[in-house]
Amino acid sequence: MHRTTLGDFELTIVSDGTYFLDGGAFFGVVPKTMWSKRITSDDQNRVDAGLNSLLVRTGDKNILIETGIGNKLSDKLVQIYKQPAKLLDNLHVAGVAPEDIDIVINTHLHFDHCGWNTMLRGDQIVPTFPKAKYYAQRQEWEHGRLQLERDAISYMSPNYDPLIESGQMVLLDGDQELLPGISVKVFPGHTTSMQAVIVESGGKRACYISDLIPTSNHLDITWAMAFDLFPLQTIESRKKYYAQAIPGKWLTVFTHGHETPWGYVERGERGRLGLKEA
Repeated sequence: MHRTTLGDFELTIVSDGTYFLDGGAFFGVVPKTMWSKRITSDDQNRVDAGLNSLLVRTGDKNILIETGIGNKLSDKLVQIYKQPAKLLDNLHVAGVAPEDIDIVINTHLHFDHCGWNTMLRGDQIVPTFPKAKYYAQRQEWEHGRLQLERDAISYMSPNYDPLIESGQMVLLDGDQELLPGISVKVFPGHTTSMQAVIVESGGKRACYISDLIPTSNHLDITWAMAFDLFPLQTIESRKKYYAQAIPGKWLTVFTHGHETPWGYVERGERGRLGLKEA
């Protein structure tokens, strides 16, 4: 289990396991002859992608950023993606029970990022983290409600609608500080309103950058996923992020990097982007 300190905060990677993604979709227009040098696919062109949540312990609050796939997928989707459902077990290993979580932040509402927001108890959908306040962007939720042909499969309302109806989930309108040291900033590209979570303590910063840079294999500004709705915006958002994160020496947390979940992005010779592991 990856763990580090950031000022007065403790940061722990808590995984929901790994799931299958199509390698071509994961790397978009990048040819397989290039991306296969960085990651291995199986005979069906699938690669293992991580499902990393970030647990932040501030001393006063326990904050969980992202909740993985969860355990509510249909049998058909389990065959396609797998359903590891390891988040609660790994939280237990980290010494945290669902009742101990005070805040849950979803960077966006795709099913592989908010699946454990809720769980089945009998035939009822209930909050997995009963005492937590949940946060997501309003525009993200409104887009998911449209159920557009391009990405309807990504939005599964049982992961969030019950929380909104009960008032347990707060919908945000843009960048905002949620509590001292924890803020969200919208970086469009993957979706129109995907938010990154910035953690700051003791003059140091970390950023859960989510699907703007899904793994350390996606550092190049043009290596966007086919899942990105607005790939040109992804490029511009990556530029803006690097302009802050590289000189500021931010710890970058990768949502789908199961082997390398975080590190420090650096520029090497000729401006080439690389990663210094934490």
